[in-house]
Amino acid sequence: MTIRKVGVIGCGLMGSGIAQTCAQSGYETIVREVNQELLDKGMTRIRGAWDMLVNKGKLTQGQRDEYNSRLRGTLNLEDLADCDLVIEAVIENMEEKLKLFPALDRIVKPEGLLLSNTSSLSVTQMGAVTRRPAQVCGLHFFNPAPVMKLVEIVRTISTSDETIETVRQFALSLGKMPVIAKDTAGFIVNFLLIPYLLAAIRMLENGQATRDDIDTAMKLGCGYPMGPFTLLDYVGLDTTMWAAEAIYEEYKDPLYAPPPLLRRMVASGMYGRKSGKGFYDYL
Repeated sequence: MTIRKVGVIGCGLMGSGIAQTCAQSGYETIVREVNQELLDKGMTRIRGAWDMLVNKGKLTQGQRDEYNSRLRGTLNLEDLADCDLVIEAVIENMEEKLKLFPALDRIVKPEGLLLSNTSSLSVTQMGAVTRRPAQVCGLHFFNPAPVMKLVEIVRTISTSDETIETVRQFALSLGKMPVIAKDTAGFIVNFLLIPYLLAAIRMLENGQATRDDIDTAMKLGCGYPMGPFTLLDYVGLDTTMWAAEAIYEEYKDPLYAPPPLLRRMVASGMYGRKSGKGFYDYL
């Protein structure tokens, strides 16, 4: 099918980045939030990004106005009824997603595709609570969505070949490089990345090295663009913990068990950049 109109559920950091990417790639885009305050905050973030590009000479005012004309926000899920493709980017909580997908199934036109931006949760479960599991898959963007080139397309045992190919072509049209992953916890990137991040936290927790020395060692020793603690703060400590818990739940491998320090920091509201404090301070 041809994708012309895209819906995005959630206008937080990931949702707003996905909506921005879709609108500037030529798609009529509607983004839904649960209240006006969150919607305004997300829309301001998107428009601020475009204004910054104009100020830097990387975007013309005409292009910015064109992008803005394709994007609108809503508080009503029903406004996504005629979308060809809907991407959910709500909190990484299965209970919330299992409430959302049946509602989307009732509202979105029968041929519409329902996608999840989950980083680790079972897309199969989300598709199973709809009447269209063949039209459900994962499309996992990386933060910041407008900049990062990779997307993981997550295929469940029910996802059709047609859905995968349509989503693959859609990802390419956004300027992304899609990779295909089976619907197993962590998919490709988090399955490999999470043990590395948790190992860094354990090293710090056990006093094996300092935060700064661990970050410096991995940047200069392995050529990584940022060290594990900088990356943890960027991704979000809460997001990392949720992903780790989901993978641990499936495999029971202690490599994926969140360390006590991570749990304590999340419990204290220390999520990283988005909260102003994580392993580093951003206030």
